[in-house]
Amino acid sequence: MASNTSKTARASVRAGQAGQAGGALSVLGEFKYLIPLNQGKHAYVRNLTNGKTVHAATNSEKFVEEIRVLGAAGHGAKIQAELEALATQFPSDGWDATNKRLAEAGVFGGE
Repeated sequence: MASNTSKTARASVRAGQAGQAGGALSVLGEFKYLIPLNQGKHAYVRNLTNGKTVHAATNSEKFVEEIRVLGAAGHGAKIQAELEALATQFPSDGWDATNKRLAEAGVFGGE
């Protein structure tokens, strides 16, 4: 049955099982909202408010809206910290630009 899952889904599960710091693991109760993909061009956004995980391009309006929903629910500071950690861990992937663009859009203010 594993052949029915996509290659990306299997890679995401493997990355989570490998225990990468930037991956999708919840470590000691710490929830990761962003799962980086494709050198920062895409990401899975894990949404606690509705229980869904959305795949979006990081330069898309869909990504901004997902982060806006989480920011309005009070998760903005945590997501901003994750983006800063991703920018430090993967400096060539453009996470600092993504963080700046989201801040300029006002998604972290809980508006």
